[in-house]
Amino acid sequence: MRTITTDDFSRPLCERSVVTIGNFDGVHRGHREIFSRVRRRADLLGAAAVVVTFDPHPLKLLDPERPLRLITTREQQRALIAESDIDLLLVIPFTPAFAATPAEAFVRTVLHGCLGVRALVIGHDYAFGRGREGDEQLLERLSGELGFELIALDPVGERELLFSSSAVRRLVAQGNVAGAVAMLGRCHRVTGQVVPGRRIGRTLGFPTANIVTANELIPADGVYAVWVEVAGELHQGACSIGVNPTFDGGSHTIEAFLFDYDGDLYGREIVLHFVDRLRDIVRFNDVESLMAQIRTDVARCRDLLMAGLPVEA
Repeated sequence: MRTITTDDFSRPLCERSVVTIGNFDGVHRGHREIFSRVRRRADLLGAAAVVVTFDPHPLKLLDPERPLRLITTREQQRALIAESDIDLLLVIPFTPAFAATPAEAFVRTVLHGCLGVRALVIGHDYAFGRGREGDEQLLERLSGELGFELIALDPVGERELLFSSSAVRRLVAQGNVAGAVAMLGRCHRVTGQVVPGRRIGRTLGFPTANIVTANELIPADGVYAVWVEVAGELHQGACSIGVNPTFDGGSHTIEAFLFDYDGDLYGREIVLHFVDRLRDIVRFNDVESLMAQIRTDVARCRDLLMAGLPVEA
């Protein structure tokens, strides 16, 4: 998949394309259904499959007071989109000047002139452009005038559950990482670099990898069963998020204990795949009680992880 970041649409990037537009934070199952439709239509039309998105997320600029924690980093998002066999990811810098662009001008300049759109796939009730004026009604009119097909999809979900980025954010923020799997089609992931910590776990016989991360959406404080990815290999583990009240707190940390792993992780990048939440962070009266609880946590994690890495259809 090619990735192009530009706001220069003076030259063509595609001769023929099938396009979808959106923020696609989290690349959840609803997004992947859109990408699948784009890919299939592109194959039928002999066109490139194109995803258009924006950086930063428009709400970061348009509503900066709103507490928006993105599900994926840009690197994670790009990798997930590439998994859907997309040919081109066009990332448009979202600036105040671009935010003022009328939707019709965007369609004519970017979609028609630059991308040679032959079909446009949009999600349910999607709108874009200045004042969200790029709605289905406007697109229907322009599709007839400019000669492209408009494909508006129904809401994507399962039973009573509609897949949405806002719902994923809410579930993860509450610590319901198991519930998020049904929407994401995979575990919520946090990627980080292992850095030195207080080394408390090591003194207890449970050495942990303390990470710093660029991910914005961190699960609620607690203890979790996780798969830990190191250099492409998965290892069972437990993750603690929060302060350590038994040892007088300290800074907020994300610490992972990898079961049956023997190696130096300092400075390395690891990925935490959050499977389920075990419990809250609590203060123990003594170290022996804490160690007994850790042993219980490890046993529960092993049971939860026996089925492997959760993946939804």
